[in-house]
Amino acid sequence: MHHSDETAIDTLRQLNRRKFMLRLAKAGGAIVAAGGLAYLFHDPKGPDARPPQSKSAPIELPDYSAAQAGKKMAVARGADRAQTLNSALKALGGIEAFIKKGDCVLLKVNAAFASPPILSATTHPEVVREMVKLCFQAGASEVRVTDNSINDPDSCFRLSGIAEATEQSGGTLFLPNQRYFKPFTLENAALIRQWPLLYTPLHGVNKLIGIAPVKDHHRAGASMTMKNWYGLLGGRRNIFHQDINTIIAELAMMVKPTLVILDGTTAMMTNGPTGGATSDLKQTNTMIVSTDQVAADAFGATLLGRQISDLPYIGKAASAGCGVSDYQSLKPIEVS
Repeated sequence: MHHSDETAIDTLRQLNRRKFMLRLAKAGGAIVAAGGLAYLFHDPKGPDARPPQSKSAPIELPDYSAAQAGKKMAVARGADRAQTLNSALKALGGIEAFIKKGDCVLLKVNAAFASPPILSATTHPEVVREMVKLCFQAGASEVRVTDNSINDPDSCFRLSGIAEATEQSGGTLFLPNQRYFKPFTLENAALIRQWPLLYTPLHGVNKLIGIAPVKDHHRAGASMTMKNWYGLLGGRRNIFHQDINTIIAELAMMVKPTLVILDGTTAMMTNGPTGGATSDLKQTNTMIVSTDQVAADAFGATLLGRQISDLPYIGKAASAGCGVSDYQSLKPIEVS
């Protein structure tokens, strides 16, 4: 064999070896990348498992009601949600009494289920659309909308109409993401201890408004504004159903909202919280806006034909100083 042939063969071998090493490196990179993705998305205990606990400083939730003087409540009657919402807000001094120029606002909606608005299992998109619009009119710099859905979040926000209402009105939608949760402990709480809280949508927020429908609930008796904060919790929160009245009272202790909006335009009278048939519903044509979440729920109970004694969490939350169960003591302003 000629020397030139040997040189050519050596060169070819080196090229093939280099190609092989490059391919090996690429394959290795792909395996590492896939492994990394698998690590990111793999949850050994399912989607409701408690996320890894960070070692950062403990988080605290501010008092979002701090700027409000006293407890107030307005009740507007009618079938047009945008109209009754505006009427109730106007009776309390208008949106400007609560939202100021530059505020960062979070609307905590109920988007728990992949359910269309007609079934009233979720916050109605008309109320979301109107509230986002009103907050911006009052000078809010940002209006966020969030919930930790029970069903697939994207499906829940799309089918409920909340995603479209948020986007069309200029709001920012925060779908839950594992990175958004941080461990939170509520002082003097029995249940909310080192529990994952949906914190990222709350970060930087100085005004918090809860928007919930009036619904029957097979365990709690009713699901209204205080139960709505349940969607700020992550982890295996279904274990709290074993002590439903305590967890709802603790949620009311955890969140001191700017306002709560309880939509009783159509109330779910039976088979709550999911419903599923229009026969579960009743036109109650009532919109409740209050700075007192306990009073709002106490009033909402009347739309379901329930007594306060039927809903022990109302008394527990009142005893914990979260509001008053005697809503009549607030002298609610009635608007028709």
